[in-house]
Amino acid sequence: MLTDAQCRNATCSPDKKRARFFDAAGLYLEVSPAGSKRWFWKTYADGKEGRMAFGSYPDVTLTAARKARDAAKLQKADGINPVQARKVEKLRSTTPDADTFKVTALEWYALKRDSWSNHYAIREKRNLEKDLFPFLGARRIGDIEAIELLATVRRVEERGALDVAHRVLTTAGQVWRYAVATGRCQRDVSADIRGALKPHHGKHFTAITDPVKLGELIRAIRGYQGGPIVRAALQLAPILFQRPGELRAAEWAEFDLDAAMWTIPAVRMKRSVDGKRNGDPHQVPLPTQAVEILRKLHPITGHSALCFYGERSHDRPISDNTLRAALGTLGYGPDVQSVHGFRATARTLLAEELGIDPLVIEAQLAHAVKDANGRAYNRTQYIKHRATMMQQWADYLDKLAAGGDVIKFKVA
Repeated sequence: MLTDAQCRNATCSPDKKRARFFDAAGLYLEVSPAGSKRWFWKTYADGKEGRMAFGSYPDVTLTAARKARDAAKLQKADGINPVQARKVEKLRSTTPDADTFKVTALEWYALKRDSWSNHYAIREKRNLEKDLFPFLGARRIGDIEAIELLATVRRVEERGALDVAHRVLTTAGQVWRYAVATGRCQRDVSADIRGALKPHHGKHFTAITDPVKLGELIRAIRGYQGGPIVRAALQLAPILFQRPGELRAAEWAEFDLDAAMWTIPAVRMKRSVDGKRNGDPHQVPLPTQAVEILRKLHPITGHSALCFYGERSHDRPISDNTLRAALGTLGYGPDVQSVHGFRATARTLLAEELGIDPLVIEAQLAHAVKDANGRAYNRTQYIKHRATMMQQWADYLDKLAAGGDVIKFKVA
């Protein structure tokens, strides 16, 4: 056992790298030839000797060094690696003021922002600023309890926004998991309240899937008396069943009418930021009916880059509400048929009435489904099958519009 006098008088001869003076239970004072003195405690892990530093003498006295050794021994007895625990504590101490919910959330947001689409980033920022920061922002995230988070999310429920409430909880959960990863708290409390929210059943886009009623809708669309640009877009929507935004912003350069192909650039598809930057374009085979509609439209809008430009500017596409309003004038409001709903219409009837392989349908819808081995298939596959399918679908719509018998086509 060392004494204070021994520690004060301990020296190392110039011909040695260091001298060690042992106390007890692995604690020792290491002295250099230059006279510096440091406390260390021997550790063992996986059969290898290591050591844990407790500071310099006399800043750390003999009594303080023994207390530090005893505390480390207690940690080790509890199954905690004291060396690792010290490293974590140092990391925490580097950001003493960065453990509030708001600071943690903004740090998480900045880390993830570049991988999100603008729409998703705006939604996440809104969830934080409108529904979480006003109530939890100034609190240390490690001190917030599950019941506090539940009360915060229930404020969103109380205004009737059940879908938003679930999204806000999801956002909070991601912030908490980031906080756990960065040592700001021990666990994700959002997991405790997953079952405490009112269930939300997402609304599907309204879609007509009855063949007879669909025939009536196609006849109504063909009788639309509005402008030629909107009429062409409205006619193409059920034939091509792509997302409304992809159709509205279509450019003439994307179409090869002689080859009957519409190639939508990856940047215009509904994908992640990486998918938009590095993904393949989406190809849409054009049935003869679609080619005819586009050829008639070209003399009207072919001088512009856009196929379906708006009335106010040839540099901006028709608005999101334009096709919606056009359907409304035909008596098909959003509670009957939405523009986006043409995708569900096609998906249902192509499978049920025409017997098309679901994989071919999903490929045309640009949905990333996976095969039995968990690999996402290449969207450029099935192109010949899709070309055949698109022509069958356009012919089927013609038949329904003509009021023909609703029968199943034979699949080639």
